Amino acid sequence: MTVELTSLPVHFLPTADGRLAYREAGSGTPLVLLHGGFVDHRMWQEQIRAFAPSHRVIAWDTRGHGASDNATGPFRQVDDLAALLRGLDAAPAVLVGLSMGGGIAVDCALEYPELVRAVVVSGSGTSEAAFAHPWVLETLAAQNGCLAAGDLEGWADAFALWAVGPHREPADTDPGLLRRIRRMGLDTLGKHTPGEPDHRVPVTRTWERVPDIKVPLIAINGALESPDHQALATRLTDLVPGGRTVTVPGAAHYPNMENPAGFNAELAAFLERLP
Repeated sequence: MTVELTSLPVHFLPTADGRLAYREAGSGTPLVLLHGGFVDHRMWQEQIRAFAPSHRVIAWDTRGHGASDNATGPFRQVDDLAALLRGLDAAPAVLVGLSMGGGIAVDCALEYPELVRAVVVSGSGTSEAAFAHPWVLETLAAQNGCLAAGDLEGWADAFALWAVGPHREPADTDPGLLRRIRRMGLDTLGKHTPGEPDHRVPVTRTWERVPDIKVPLIAINGALESPDHQALATRLTDLVPGGRTVTVPGAAHYPNMENPAGFNAELAAFLERLP
């Protein structure tokens, strides 16, 4: 069975504040894919294709991203995820999250442990991330500067640098990957207006609670990922009993897109070891 993303309908789960969008395919153990900030569920198309034959794969758009509705009031992303898992009868699930999505997955293991079977993160720790590396700070500053100036194309160019990483140049990165990242970023940005309030409510005390996580956890990082993002993942796996970190060669912040074969092999090996 070969599953293509474009062949799957977009479904919607109603909530008290709009709808959450998702696509799903396959049957078996729920495998829920959580995208990074400003992108959407389309970043997981290679994983949907690879794992739908053996798992019930659910790829959702967090509130304010992709086809999900924008928030009109305060909300926690982890509560949306819990609502999705319960609404789709998809718990306990293996949560696979990249960057922002990884933070949400860890938050779910902390706030709703009964809904989680295992956690996979990529380039992230908890939702309480902190950055110090010059390249990371410069990239964030470039994005914010372009937004303040209303330069959306410039913002998209800066945003796509996460796919490049600090160890190479854009010319050395797959142009198709950069186009996909830019397109998703601009689509998400287009859902919002300048000066719109950020309604997200953070989960607190995450790092001090991480050692209480009891489910299997692994970090699958790109070898060309920024030192800050690698450090967040390593800090997480060092604190979680039995946590491990593995590396996917030839990839930066989006190893599932840039080297899907390597990422999928590590994910498949992890899933096979689950009790």
